[in-house]
Amino acid sequence: MKYLLVVAHPDDETLGAGASMWKWSHQGNTVDVCIMCTEAKARAFRPSDEELGDDTNESNKFLGVNKIYEGTFPNIEMNTVPHLKLVQFIEAAIKESEPDIIITHHPADTNNDHLQASMACQEAIRLFQRRPEVKRVKEFWYMEVPSCSEWKINNAMNSFNPNCYVETGKDGIEAKIKALSMYRGVMRPYPHPRSAEFITGLAAYRGGQWGLNYAEAFEVVLRAY
Repeated sequence: MKYLLVVAHPDDETLGAGASMWKWSHQGNTVDVCIMCTEAKARAFRPSDEELGDDTNESNKFLGVNKIYEGTFPNIEMNTVPHLKLVQFIEAAIKESEPDIIITHHPADTNNDHLQASMACQEAIRLFQRRPEVKRVKEFWYMEVPSCSEWKINNAMNSFNPNCYVETGKDGIEAKIKALSMYRGVMRPYPHPRSAEFITGLAAYRGGQWGLNYAEAFEVVLRAY
């Protein structure tokens, strides 16, 4: 199976699906990541350009990622970029990666870049309809990103509603926390949502919802076989 995660910023992929990525890659699946704003210029506690690049590569390599597609769209200003440019960047990644499953942000996330990435991805997955030579995606999922998805402030949009649970075990969650810790300045002390305690607790809660030994939750919005 081939997976492609389309995210706004470095570390979003790990926050949303790090344990699952670790599991999938160690089971012999291919996991690619498309990051729209790799420079993350507006990030608080941001390291230098070289350090952030090193952190992104080290974290994703640890999780077993095959390839990273790096975009340089403006951080917290993706709404200023023509929608078509965002879509075309994701389409290029889809053409090369040839994923079976694409995973991206939930469109009701508080962070506006997450919304823009999600909306562009929703359009890009239809590429096969315009280009018959492009492999059709089998499934399209939303993920939850701690510190964004749980706020649920915009009541005009449906909130994240999981219907798919990937059992990761405690080892998978520990791998996720280790990968997140490779990003300098990202982790926070408890009770922040980007703390080891919160991430472990969320995985225990999601696993307990379906009798699993720790899990990450996703919302499958499209499926075609």
